[in-house]
Amino acid sequence: MLQGPGENAGVIDLGDGVAVAFKAESHNHPSAVEPFQGAATGVGGILRDIVAMGARPIALLDGLRFGAPDWHFRRAVAGIGHYGNCVGVPNVGGECAFDEAYAQNPLVNAMCVGLLPTERVLSAKAQGVGNALVLYGALTGRDGIGGASVLASQDLEGSDEKRPSVQIGDPFRGKALIEVSLDLVERGLVVSLQDCGAAGLASSLSEMARDGMGVDVDLDQVPVREEDMEPWEVMISESQERMVAVVAPERLDDVLAACARWELPCTVIGEVTDHGELRAHAGGEIVGSIPAGLLTDECPRYDVARTPHAVAAVPISAVNDEPKTWVFEQYDHLVGSRTVRRPGLDAAVLRIDATRGIAVSLDGPPLGCRDPLEAGWRAVMDAAMNVACAGGEPLALTDCLNFGNPEKPEIAWELEQAIEGISHAAESLGIPVVSGNVSLYNETGGSPIPPTPVVGCVGLVRDLTQIPDRWQRGDRIVLLGGMGHGFVHFIWRHAHLFSLAHDVSDGGVALALREAEAWSQLAADTEIVEDAGVVVSFAPGVEIPWDDIVELGEVR
Repeated sequence: MLQGPGENAGVIDLGDGVAVAFKAESHNHPSAVEPFQGAATGVGGILRDIVAMGARPIALLDGLRFGAPDWHFRRAVAGIGHYGNCVGVPNVGGECAFDEAYAQNPLVNAMCVGLLPTERVLSAKAQGVGNALVLYGALTGRDGIGGASVLASQDLEGSDEKRPSVQIGDPFRGKALIEVSLDLVERGLVVSLQDCGAAGLASSLSEMARDGMGVDVDLDQVPVREEDMEPWEVMISESQERMVAVVAPERLDDVLAACARWELPCTVIGEVTDHGELRAHAGGEIVGSIPAGLLTDECPRYDVARTPHAVAAVPISAVNDEPKTWVFEQYDHLVGSRTVRRPGLDAAVLRIDATRGIAVSLDGPPLGCRDPLEAGWRAVMDAAMNVACAGGEPLALTDCLNFGNPEKPEIAWELEQAIEGISHAAESLGIPVVSGNVSLYNETGGSPIPPTPVVGCVGLVRDLTQIPDRWQRGDRIVLLGGMGHGFVHFIWRHAHLFSLAHDVSDGGVALALREAEAWSQLAADTEIVEDAGVVVSFAPGVEIPWDDIVELGEVR
């Protein structure tokens, strides 16, 4: 692990000088209020988190949970496709599921994966007294004001009134922002880099100054696209496609020239200091000042009451068994020329060099699961198993914790239990959680969503020629029974023996076989059993060294 929680994304070393940065994040409330822009700007935000680490984004995944595949859902899918397709980053995986429990509070979680040299991991920390604070990208407006407070931290009742708090995205400017940021990083022109996301400059600048440094920002210097903006509006605007960089004075001309080539506004708005405060200036005077630590690591903390409650699984509509290929067909999953295994079955695989790749997956708990401890454990295990089924060794995790109002003791208990479940599963697998996000207050009229921890997993594929793909005529089909770290380990270690491997999850073995047939475009003669595990196929004569094997049939 090169970077754990605390920065814009986690980073792990893949060997041979290559590292992978990845993180999952939510944009639930904006997507509930305005699904197209809410989902689109969620994609834009997670892309910038990866860029802020000095990495080039190579893949997106999304986790969608809605009440039904209705207009609201289709608009969110359109927003995701619009931003990802325009910016040129492939969307290669994720999940979509439907449950009436998410009808008023849909979940839109996005994960991004990027590559970078191991020696180039960036920090968002402000460094070097006297260095310039440079804001570049889009102009600042009133769109998105209150995204973090009006939307993210409140019940969604009266959501129509909150529509102005939804950010508006510009993916073509987002593409320019990615390219100029990577140019600045590769040429060593920036000391540190920070995405300007939730709560705008207030959040990004306080995070940059969190370790004892200080920053002075002159809000009169921030380029705006609306007249008569008040200092507080400039400070907390969540206008999209903006980044803040720390730049040494002797590098300023090069940074300005690089941004000019991409036609991006670029302005010095302040400097790094050593007074330990975030100080905002306007009209020649200080209009706001606070120790940066009070907005970050030293912010007020308190224990909330936690009350256990009874949990029981609930039945789920058969709409979840329907094919969802039409969803990811809206996304470009080949742009960038790294996609080796496309979306549609468990994890996707992307090339990182001549022989190696990474397997990536994003999963939530089974629909109908209301036990938060089990939900956390299953989300980790399902994500890791999907990676293993694609021939990847699970290396690290990211999580996105979606819950109701934590000020209610029963919801606080659910959050605590889900974290315990994730922790137990990660410790069992022997892999770290390196990044993540929390989305709370997901409820309307006092009715919360079920506990929904969503987990992303990245795994290393050591030989791209040995990954399971599609079953072939004459293959034997069996069910390998098991769950837990030992089983996950067995699957990825023996993936080279399988022509296909597919995790059995929601819908059981019958659905897993139908999905495998559709993926392989070959029917099979099988006997249906009800059990957990992984459906695998392999050529006659191959021996699988696993005790719990149930014969299911063969491919015609």
